[in-house]
Amino acid sequence: MSGSRGPSVRQRRLAAELRRLRESMRLTGDDVADRLAWSTAKVSRIENARTGAKIPDVQRLLDLYDVHGDRRDDLLALARDAGERGWWEDYRDLPRPLADFIALESEAGAIRQWESGCVPGLVQTKAYARRLTEGFNELSTMPPQEITRRVEIRMKRQDLLHWSKPPNLLLVIDEAVLKRRVGDAEVMREQLDHLVRIGDLPHVTLQVLPLDAPHNVVVESFTLLEFPPAYEVTFPDIVHTESITISHSADERFTHMYRLAHNSLATQALTPAETRQRIIEARDLW
Repeated sequence: MSGSRGPSVRQRRLAAELRRLRESMRLTGDDVADRLAWSTAKVSRIENARTGAKIPDVQRLLDLYDVHGDRRDDLLALARDAGERGWWEDYRDLPRPLADFIALESEAGAIRQWESGCVPGLVQTKAYARRLTEGFNELSTMPPQEITRRVEIRMKRQDLLHWSKPPNLLLVIDEAVLKRRVGDAEVMREQLDHLVRIGDLPHVTLQVLPLDAPHNVVVESFTLLEFPPAYEVTFPDIVHTESITISHSADERFTHMYRLAHNSLATQALTPAETRQRIIEARDLW
C-alpha cells in the first residue's frame, strides 16, 4: 500500500489563495509559467498543494499578482507556517486517505462526530484500538508491526485533545457502542472509564443517543471538521465518512446536510450529565 504525506490545511489554504489571486488577475497557469520562467506543472503543483511552496516562490507570485502591505505579510506568514512538518509525515507508509484526514483533523477548530459502530478514534484506549485494528485482519491481513504502528498513530492523534488550544469536540455516540463488545470485559471497562474522563474535559461535549430514543435521522457514522479563518484565508468544512474505505468531501451542500444531521442527533441524545451516568451504568454491566 503506497503512502503519502497529507498536505496540511495551511498548505491547502495557501494553494487555494494563490490560485484565487491568479484567477483574479485573469492569468492562466501557462501565463504565470511564462512570466516566471517556470513549468506549467510547477504552477499546478503549488496551486493544488501537491508540493510545498517555497518562500521565494511565493514572493515572486505575490509580486506578479501585485499583492503588497498587510495582505502580503499575512500570506508570507501563512507560507512559513505551511512549511512546518506535520508529525504524521514521519509515518511514510501511511495510506494517503488516512494521511489526508490526519492533516485535516489536526487543524480543525471544531470536530463534530456521530458514531454508531464503535468508540470514536480520538477517545479510544490503546487496548480498544488494538482490538479494533486486529479485526481488520478479517478483511486485509496486517503484519504485527503494522498493527502496532496503526495503534501508535491513533494514540498520537489524541494529543490534540490536550493542546493548549484544543478543538471543540462534539461527540454523539449510539448507545449500542457501549454494549458492543470489543476485546474482553476488562478492555470494555477500561474504555468506558476513559469515556467518562474524556467527557469531563471542558472542550468536549459527549452525548449518548439511547436505543429507545426517537431516531429521526438514520445516517452512517461521520465526522464533520470545521476550520476557523487563518490569516484571513478561509477553508471549507470537510465531512469525512469511514467504513471499510475512507472518503471525505468539501461540497458545501453535503457539509451543511451533515451539520443538520449532527444537530438533530444531538437534540435527540441524552445531555452530557445524563450521558455520564449512562456510561457508568454500562461500565458496571461489564
